[in-house]
Amino acid sequence: MSETALTRDLIERAPKVLLHDHLDGGLRPATILELARDIGYTALPTSDPDELRRWFIANSPGSDLVRYLEGFAHTTAVMQTKDQLERVAAESALDLARDGVAYAEVRFAPELHTTRGLTLDEIVTAVLDGFTRGVEQARAEGRTIIVRAILSAMRHAQRSLEIAALAVDFRDRGVCGFDIAGPEDGFPPTDHLDAFHLIQRENFHMTIHAGEAFGLPSIWEAVQFCDAERIGHGVRIIDDVEEVGSNCELGRLASFIRDRRIPLEVCPTSNVHTGAVASIATHPIDLLARLRFRVTLNTDNRLMSGITLSSEFESCAQAFGWTLDDMEWLTLNAAKSSFYQFDQRLTMINTIIKPGYAALRQA
Repeated sequence: MSETALTRDLIERAPKVLLHDHLDGGLRPATILELARDIGYTALPTSDPDELRRWFIANSPGSDLVRYLEGFAHTTAVMQTKDQLERVAAESALDLARDGVAYAEVRFAPELHTTRGLTLDEIVTAVLDGFTRGVEQARAEGRTIIVRAILSAMRHAQRSLEIAALAVDFRDRGVCGFDIAGPEDGFPPTDHLDAFHLIQRENFHMTIHAGEAFGLPSIWEAVQFCDAERIGHGVRIIDDVEEVGSNCELGRLASFIRDRRIPLEVCPTSNVHTGAVASIATHPIDLLARLRFRVTLNTDNRLMSGITLSSEFESCAQAFGWTLDDMEWLTLNAAKSSFYQFDQRLTMINTIIKPGYAALRQA
């Protein structure tokens, strides 16, 4: 294979797969302002869309997960009606398609959208309807994207079993998996074993936020007690990897994660903004990729980090010298790790991803 250098043009034209993206972390600032005006919400820090965009990006010195999460109070405040949820979901799907994303699993926590009386079923239906509308709008622009939902339960609340059952109920209508999200420290995944056991009994899919703000115990519990298929972030697995000269020695957990090919949904810029790592240049994603962990590249929250999946690839390419081969490898990792049926994954890989990268090499 050639060692084609990654340029912004190649990145934007390459088919991409996104597994870790939060719906309430990807709104357009102009939409937030418009929806806030419609409902009389006055708590936004500014009424200027450019200033609001800058405010949401939590990249000031000393930022951490707490500061990073501040913005969600504002985004969820304008996502409390059917029309609001459908609009936000439609715009999310269209924005991802315009960024060259061919397949996306977008997650949200239904329990955060009930303050104006919507039922959980109504919330999920509105988001799925929005994804459908956004996919149709993208198709009208000549872009093709598949968008599916992951339902997240908040790990500091007590509704995970209810949300897991909701995910199973909507499994044939566009929901592809279950997740828990929110602060890790003090809220271990084992607090939600009944929810994970339900997902297992129903032969459904799960991913668990672990190893972001908290360390190896969070990843270990997610894998060994909860049987997570994927790890959301998982960046702290590097704490179980010791560099000895030019070699690396993997601890038992890191070896298990790699041997079992458990995918890591890595979100580098988000990790910088939450204080999990110091910079993109010092992020362990490149080492994890070179060690052949099942690494995938993701956005987490496009609004809060001021990024797209294309810009995330560009930042990593500049930091680590990634080539088109590396981008294709990461994209194939994501496609193989998606909660898509096996035959559909193969079709996506063989008709969209591989031909797309082959065409870029020949251009």
